[in-house]
Amino acid sequence: MNSSAELSTSDNLGSICALWRYPVKSMMGEEVNTGYLTPRGLFGDRAYALIDTSTGKIASAKNPSKWPTMFQFRAALTEPPTLNQTLPSARITLPGGETVLSDSTDVDTILSNELGRPVVIKSSVPETPELEEYWPDIEGLVLKETVTVEAMPEGTFFDLAVLHILTTSTINSLRSIYPEGRFEVRRFRPNLVVEVPDDTQFAENDWIGKEIKVGDATLKITGPCPRCVMTTLPQYDLPKDPGILRTAAKHNNAHVGVYASVVQSGAVSIGDTLTVT
Repeated sequence: MNSSAELSTSDNLGSICALWRYPVKSMMGEEVNTGYLTPRGLFGDRAYALIDTSTGKIASAKNPSKWPTMFQFRAALTEPPTLNQTLPSARITLPGGETVLSDSTDVDTILSNELGRPVVIKSSVPETPELEEYWPDIEGLVLKETVTVEAMPEGTFFDLAVLHILTTSTINSLRSIYPEGRFEVRRFRPNLVVEVPDDTQFAENDWIGKEIKVGDATLKITGPCPRCVMTTLPQYDLPKDPGILRTAAKHNNAHVGVYASVVQSGAVSIGDTLTVT
């Protein structure tokens, strides 16, 4: 199902149609018009995380039996972040609609009560960050019906890479295969959404190993983005749907989008084009 078209240095791959930042790990995030890419990803992304004080592990929707309501929380930075300055606090919208700031004196108590587990919100990363991941019984996944402990990149709240890119062609390809499912960008939590011609299926698969110029930044596409149970979970009006992950597993090796590292930092904005360097 993957495109086999060869890329050349003159290729215009598409343009950014959405930029997403997730200030608190595993909470819903915010759409922005512009941002700054650094070696740590989109500046302000996964800047905060909740730590389970009973285990020391990062709270993650990847283990929904322990953290079933994480996607009912939404986080946004209180102001645009500026390089070399103190990171703004995050405004967290609770499931009931109330809000609390990440630097409020009672924020840990409020979040612990909402989640039913003792947590603290941190911007400093533990020495050995880890999270728990549940693997559902879906053909094509490595494990089934088990929970594993996953190490995270040192010094970050990211799972495997600092930047996730998703194309409209992949969303549209999966939607055409499984029209009963609601394939929407928010299920997959990308940072950059790229609009590309719809006649190319899973377009970003062909970018792996390439260096890509976008805005003032240069990226290296490092590999496919393997998907997990998070993509099947309900999000506000989106229903729970294991068919989302099952379709990706069957037709694209459980990959949706690609991971990237930042070779050269720089500003990016909606409308910026992506080209092969």
